[in-house]
Amino acid sequence: MPEDIHIDTERDKKSIYNQVLQHVEALTEGEPDGLANLSNTLALLHHTFGFWWTGVYLVRGDQLVLGPFQGPVACTRITKGKGVCGTAWEQNETVVVPDVDAFPGHIACSSRSRSEIVVPLRDKTGEVLGVLDIDSDRLKTFDDTDAHYLEKLSKDIAQWVGEVNMDF
Repeated sequence: MPEDIHIDTERDKKSIYNQVLQHVEALTEGEPDGLANLSNTLALLHHTFGFWWTGVYLVRGDQLVLGPFQGPVACTRITKGKGVCGTAWEQNETVVVPDVDAFPGHIACSSRSRSEIVVPLRDKTGEVLGVLDIDSDRLKTFDDTDAHYLEKLSKDIAQWVGEVNMDF
C-alpha cells in the first residue's frame, strides 16, 4: 500500500534514489492512469528528499504550462528559452543550477528557491513534452547524481506526461 512506503533517508543519495525508483515501479505497476502515476511519483520525490518544489511543466504551443506539482503555488506559464525551465526545454538538456540568483534570467516563482534542477521530458522521438522541475530552499542541492537518477526517472514521467497531454 502506498501509505506503507518507507525509504531509508539516512543512506547515501544513490541508495535513496534506487529506493525511490523501486517504489515508483511498485506504485505505478498496473495503474493505467498517467495523471495518477505522475502525481504519486512527484509526491514521492518531494517528500523523500524534502525539496521545496517538485513538479512538471507541460509544453503547450510555445509555452510551458504548469502541471501537477508538490509545494507552494508556482508560475503558471514559462516561455521557451526563459528561466531555467525554458532554457532546459530550448536546449533539450538537463540544467543544474547551484545558485538560482546567479542564473541569468532566472524566473523567481518563489523567493525561497535557492537551487534548481530541470530535466527535459522527451517522447520516443526526442521531442520535449515538458520538463521536470525541482527546487530546493538550500544552495548547491543538486549534482550529477541527481541529474543521473532524475534522467532515468524522466523516461517514465515522459510517458505519463504524453498520456496526460493526449487528454487535453
